[in-house]
Amino acid sequence: MTAIGAITHQASAAEVAAPAPTDARRVTIPRIAPAIKPPAGSRPVGAYVVTGGTQTYTCVGGVFTGASVPEAQLIGTGGRVHHFKGPSWQSERDNSLITAKKTAESPRSGTIPELLLTVDTHSGAGALSDVAYISRLLTSGGVAPAGACTDGATAAVPYGAVYVFWAAKR
Repeated sequence: MTAIGAITHQASAAEVAAPAPTDARRVTIPRIAPAIKPPAGSRPVGAYVVTGGTQTYTCVGGVFTGASVPEAQLIGTGGRVHHFKGPSWQSERDNSLITAKKTAESPRSGTIPELLLTVDTHSGAGALSDVAYISRLLTSGGVAPAGACTDGATAAVPYGAVYVFWAAKR
């Protein structure tokens, strides 16, 4: 086990210690499927749990299908983070903002897949400034509703996950 600042990292799991402010929380980094591991040398800079979130689907051709739009509140080692369309993540502590694109996924039965995302834009300085990759792990819920629907209708489906933010190898 090695310590990097406030983050403790183990081969099988990592524990990220929360700073003193009450808007932060300790979050454990779960095991990561090989298909979605961040590049070798990446280091965790924060871990967050969804405290309330939805994946919103739009009905097209009579079915809810395609990409969903996230809306979630996260809390973790760097305080609170708002996750929304883009997909985007914005620190509520310092307003730093990132957007990312899906790099890889690992399916999970009965829930949305786990993901590895690569950050493509940064804005502002702060908690998210050094983030290069994002893991969406331990997903629950969030699956598009089955059955027929009226084109244009939307459905917001509750979901949960752990998000881990990674800095690139130096």
